[in-house]
Amino acid sequence: MQPRAIGAGHVAVGQGGLTQLRQSGATRLLFPRVAENWLTSVLLNTSGGVTGGDSFSLKVEATEGARLTVTTQAAERIYRANGLMAGAVRTDITIGKNARVDWLPQETIVFDGAHLRRKLSVDMAEDARLLAVEPLVFGRQAMGEKLHQIDLTDRIEIRRGGGLVFADATRLSGDAAAQLTDAAIAGGAGAMASVIFVAPEAEVHLDSIRSALPETGGASLIRPGVLFARILAPDSFVLRASLIPILEALSETDLPRTWML
Repeated sequence: MQPRAIGAGHVAVGQGGLTQLRQSGATRLLFPRVAENWLTSVLLNTSGGVTGGDSFSLKVEATEGARLTVTTQAAERIYRANGLMAGAVRTDITIGKNARVDWLPQETIVFDGAHLRRKLSVDMAEDARLLAVEPLVFGRQAMGEKLHQIDLTDRIEIRRGGGLVFADATRLSGDAAAQLTDAAIAGGAGAMASVIFVAPEAEVHLDSIRSALPETGGASLIRPGVLFARILAPDSFVLRASLIPILEALSETDLPRTWML
């Protein structure tokens, strides 16, 4: 067994700003933007990526009336795993009454041979708000990369007022390049993103989000207060060009500067 990268972080905010911060191992949380009522935290993986046996966890809390945006410094990279051990990435977000969290990580780039188990879990109050995006890129198209052997499991679960309101799972195992060509899976796309907006006023944004989507995207109000969109794109550049206007429309503040670099 080779030494593996391990990282853990915990950030909590209240109406007055940061109330708790813990970080260990390869996880760092930076705060480049100072605002009176809306804090931005940038997540950094100092190991440079995730491979088999690595373990990363993050806990995010926004108490009553607080506002927090969490993003990443750059795209996360999921590298080839040696052996059967998967890399594990777990994020747990808690949002209190009348609080809001924007979970806006940049792209996760999956390389051939990657083995990843990832889960995003959100527990929010009935009147809380969540904007979340999860962009996935299957190899770097400009480098001619093809994913002929991967094992990826990616889950998202959102509970609102104690009840499950959203659950989504993505599983790709084996020759992903071949599977992604299937019209029922991705139609040849090399990148995809899920956007979830949970808020009392979510329905108001449905028509504008649909009009901003490319032909390879779709959006639905899957239940009152829960707006979901999925976008397919040939590569990360095209995907980001579609995502930024949508995230700007759903955000109540400016997007993190890392998204504009």
